[in-house]
Amino acid sequence: MEDIMCVDEQTVQRLTDGFLSHYLPELSSSKRALQELTQNQVILLDTLEQEVTKFRECNATVDLNALFTEAKVYHSKLVNIRKEMIVLHDKTTRLKKRALKLQQHKQKEDLEREQQRERELERERRLIAKPAKRSDAEPH
Repeated sequence: MEDIMCVDEQTVQRLTDGFLSHYLPELSSSKRALQELTQNQVILLDTLEQEVTKFRECNATVDLNALFTEAKVYHSKLVNIRKEMIVLHDKTTRLKKRALKLQQHKQKEDLEREQQRERELERERRLIAKPAKRSDAEPH
């Protein structure tokens, strides 16, 4: 407590006024400069955000173009598959018709063979000698 000097109020006020008058103009200009910097930063951040948005839109456009290109490729593949399915359907239809004709031809041949066999059996039956009937008047 011995180090504390007794200074009157007026001296304190004068020292304070002197200190403020010496540093206040510089502090005021620093404050204005900081406010201007802060305002410029806000403007810069807004501009930067707009640029980021533009880049995102560009990337989205590129992605959209890639999707359209990919869609075209898949559409071509689908068209080719459809053509192949039509060709396969035509082939199966022709094969079914051919199989039906072959089946009918085989049935016809089988029927003709069966009829021929029956005719041959009938002919053989006719050719086989039949025993004559005995009449009672004939001696034994």
